[in-house]
Amino acid sequence: MIKELIVASRNKGKVGEIKELLAGLAFKVTSLLDYPHIPDVIEDGKTYRANALKKAREVAVHTGKMTMGDDSGLEVKALNNAPGIYSARFAGKDASEHDRNRKLFVLLKGLAFKKRQARYRCVVALVDGQGKEIGVVQGTCSGYITTEERGSHGFGFDPLFLLKRYNRTFGEMPSSLKARISHRARALKKFRQLLENTF
Repeated sequence: MIKELIVASRNKGKVGEIKELLAGLAFKVTSLLDYPHIPDVIEDGKTYRANALKKAREVAVHTGKMTMGDDSGLEVKALNNAPGIYSARFAGKDASEHDRNRKLFVLLKGLAFKKRQARYRCVVALVDGQGKEIGVVQGTCSGYITTEERGSHGFGFDPLFLLKRYNRTFGEMPSSLKARISHRARALKKFRQLLENTF
């Protein structure tokens, strides 16, 4: 019987990206979109690791199935690595992606390009059906914050996260390229190895 792996997220963009990056593994990958009755997990950890493990554990305890939780954020050097773990709630609880992007532009207004360095970080945790930790991995990707939104691909801060080497934001990149170089791609490459080594 094929083992099920639940992704502890209801974010369609994120779930789609994770499913693509885990394609070909001998697991049936599902998500909280397939489990509407499970309550949302409150992310109140002080680190990415704490949030990723909390998400994975709460879903595993509800379902009795192996679960992966991830937490990721954007760290802007000029803002002392904010918004970081608060990236999703950066502009308030019910703010849109556009609101968050606009707030970032306001905070960095007038700052020279070379001082707009930023890094995306992603931490992925895997727990078994009882919520016991199997392993935690992470990946990062460095770039710069633009002065305007560019591109319509991806989600979150993608249209303003520029990779100098490609002179494109994540929002302008085809998903095939982002799937090779992003913070989540790097974390999930290690996550694939963790799954393969464990099972």
